[in-house]
Amino acid sequence: MRYSYVVGALLLLGGGAAAVTWIKGDAAKQADAQSSRGGGGKRGSQNGAVPVSVATVKKQTVPVYRDGIGNVQALFAVTARAQVDGKLLSVEFTEGQDVKKGDVLARIDPAIYKALYEQALAKKAQDEATLGSAKLDLERYTHLAQSNAGTKQQADQQAATVAQLVAQISSDQAAIDNAKATLDFTTIVSPLDGRVGLRLVDPGNIVHASDQTGIVSIAQLKPIAVVFTLPQRELAVTAAAFARGPVQVEIPGDNGKPIATGKLMSLDNQIDITTGTIKLKAQFDNEKLTLWPGQFVAARVVVDMLTDAKVVASSAVRRGTAGTYVYTVSADSTAVVTPVVVALQDDAIAVLSSGVDFDQKIVTEGFSQLSDGKAIQISGGDPAGEAGKAKKPGDKTAASPDQAPANGVVTPALASEAGTGDKNGTKRERRHRDGGKAGGIETGSAPAAEGTMTAEGQAAGSPAPQGKPGARP
Repeated sequence: MRYSYVVGALLLLGGGAAAVTWIKGDAAKQADAQSSRGGGGKRGSQNGAVPVSVATVKKQTVPVYRDGIGNVQALFAVTARAQVDGKLLSVEFTEGQDVKKGDVLARIDPAIYKALYEQALAKKAQDEATLGSAKLDLERYTHLAQSNAGTKQQADQQAATVAQLVAQISSDQAAIDNAKATLDFTTIVSPLDGRVGLRLVDPGNIVHASDQTGIVSIAQLKPIAVVFTLPQRELAVTAAAFARGPVQVEIPGDNGKPIATGKLMSLDNQIDITTGTIKLKAQFDNEKLTLWPGQFVAARVVVDMLTDAKVVASSAVRRGTAGTYVYTVSADSTAVVTPVVVALQDDAIAVLSSGVDFDQKIVTEGFSQLSDGKAIQISGGDPAGEAGKAKKPGDKTAASPDQAPANGVVTPALASEAGTGDKNGTKRERRHRDGGKAGGIETGSAPAAEGTMTAEGQAAGSPAPQGKPGARP
């Protein structure tokens, strides 16, 4: 009978302990739900701000361009041709070689022309000998005429013969010069500094002065020219810039940066009536050979320079029914619609003539949910108002591992320090046991009782445990 009372008491105590455990578990669930709703409400308030990217209005010197298209042309280009007929003996260049003025390019068989040259020399020598004899006869006839031993007519005729021989010698010299020039034509030389192209005739062929193909082409690449066109409406501003002084011309590359910079040389004297454009010619040093004859290029002329311009990203400028505007960042971290006047704009930047000030913050990205007066948050950082404040090295914020947060929520770094088995965990376990004793429950008999103490302490108003998943610093 006594054992039955003991068994009944034990069952009663076990049932009471199970009931208390169930009540405490339910309280823990309710506390977790309240904590989750509290954290969610905080996140909801943060998510109410629109994440954006901002930039400041910068002061820059911006060039004003006028864009055109055209082709690269060699500053000078020639085709080396044969000036005499004959057999091409040799080619003295390598295809694609840089040559200087006077360098030998090819040689034609000179045998015939050398013989003609020597023949001209011999003819002159013969006439010079005849002239010498005629001059001696003229002296004799002159003395005889003076002493009345000969007629004066004879002396005059001899003087005429001498003059004829002098003229003949001059003709012989001209023939010599002509033969010498013809002989020199058998050696073809470069008329300018440049680069040779592909060989058009192979050695061994008979070439003629009437051939149209020539032997090789030579193009001057340093410097080089670009001929491009602009619409006729740009003529006035371009001509005015050209009248003020040297005008810079740029050739942009694929990334928009100039690959060559030169100067404007001339404007054509008339507008093409079929296209309504005017031709311009610019010259480039082309030391790196970035430009090549025949290349199709875009050219831009710098007609003006805007100094101390207010420059923003082109994406920051918005357009509406009232005109152009930007979103500026106010002191209370809200977006403000600010009308602006755009003086110049391209794909990268926009120059504003009014509406904003230097170093003023404006929104550049994140316009999908943005409106006037909407709260904003800079992407990847604090809200705009806090991010705008300068932080000195060593300053601690609420998210700093060196300083505990005011709202009881720690960063992941602090949460890692509050793991199971450290000193803080031991203190919490001790507080949990104390709380259990205060409630009249004897802990330590069941492992699950320690977990119920945490929930009970939280339900009773104790602070939420640090490092809770999902909380934001």
